[in-house]
Amino acid sequence: MTVFLVLVGQALGGHNGAIMAFCFAAAMNFFSYFFSDKLAILSSGAKPVSREQLPRVYQIVERLCAKTGLPMPKLFVIPTASPNAFATGRNPSHASLAVTAGILDLLNDDELEGVLAHELGHVRNRDILISSIAATFAGAVTILARMAGWAAMFGGGGRGRDRDGGGGLLTSLAMMILAPLAAVLIQMAVSRSREYQADATGAHFTGNPGALASALRKMELNAARIPMQSSPATAHMYIIQPLLGGVTFGSLFSTHPPTAERIARLTGMRPGSY
Repeated sequence: MTVFLVLVGQALGGHNGAIMAFCFAAAMNFFSYFFSDKLAILSSGAKPVSREQLPRVYQIVERLCAKTGLPMPKLFVIPTASPNAFATGRNPSHASLAVTAGILDLLNDDELEGVLAHELGHVRNRDILISSIAATFAGAVTILARMAGWAAMFGGGGRGRDRDGGGGLLTSLAMMILAPLAAVLIQMAVSRSREYQADATGAHFTGNPGALASALRKMELNAARIPMQSSPATAHMYIIQPLLGGVTFGSLFSTHPPTAERIARLTGMRPGSY
């Protein structure tokens, strides 16, 4: 991503543009790698909990970690009645796992274990780091595309526009619209593929894909009844996509695959196939 941004910066602003793009990329990479997990926890309103406060979740996570060899993550609770959960952290040694208060009231122990195993699957598969890089890439492309468009419209490009009849301006305007759209679609495609993989990994951890399928079905129904307020920047992290106050989009612009398809894949698994 750094090489890509430097090349774009050089194309837009020559040597100085390349230097500026390199500094920009380095700062975004550094922040994404070290602080995206803390930002996700902070923006969700999650609160840390101790073993005494949440023994049910601690016991399940400890059992799964002992079984899979993963380090014990930090545990958090989000004070909302909407059922959901997410994991964050750049690697297993720096992982955090957050569940909502609503999911604890909704699911039985087997279903909750399936959800927690799914989130630990994200940790095992390094999905949080992959998603953070994809999100950073999408944000960087969007910013650079806007810079290019504004530079073409207000930069010293008058003679260039006279020579090409305005074609350069139209190209820059198209870049402002299409480049961010393409970047966001790539980010969403990455997120959807990682959800399928985390479902399969979670089923492998528990040996009970039906419990996770049942949990997804319950959460989907209740999430529609109790929408969860979430930032679009962190919506891709949750096991069920938050409705963002009731607003939904087509599957092309969804950070999650259809829940019905996820359930079908889980219920169609044969013993030993996950």
